[in-house]
Amino acid sequence: MFIRPWDASLDQAEWQAWITDGHDQFTCRAQIVDDPEAKADLPRRQMAHFRPDGDHAPIDPDQPPYGRMLPGIRGPKLDVIDVRAEFKYDDHKPVEHRTAVASRLTRRGQGPDVPAARQQLRRLDRLGTWKP
Repeated sequence: MFIRPWDASLDQAEWQAWITDGHDQFTCRAQIVDDPEAKADLPRRQMAHFRPDGDHAPIDPDQPPYGRMLPGIRGPKLDVIDVRAEFKYDDHKPVEHRTAVASRLTRRGQGPDVPAARQQLRRLDRLGTWKP
C-alpha cells in the first residue's frame, strides 16, 4: 500500500491512498478513525473474521484488556473512488475453464464484464488449447 503522506499531515481528515494488489490499483480517500467506538469496531471486525467462535474478551473502549490498547490504534477508513484493474485471460487454463469464466462474466454483466467475456471468447476461438 502506498499513501502519499506529503499530501496531508497525519492529523488531517483526508488524504489520497493508492493501494496496489498485483496488477490492480485502487485510488482511495482515506479518513483517520479516531472515535473510540469506531476504533473498537476495527479489531471487532478482525476478530469476527479470524476468531468467529468469539473466544476472546469483549472489545469495548471502556473495558480491559482491549480498552487501554485502543488509543494506540490509528485506523484508516478507505473509500474506494477509482479502480484500475487488469484482466488476465489465462490462456494456459483449460478451454472449459475459460468458457465458464466468459459465461459467468456475461451473466453478471457489470461494468466491463461483457466486453471482457467477448474478448475471452474471441481469444479462445483464435488460440484454442494453449500449448507451451
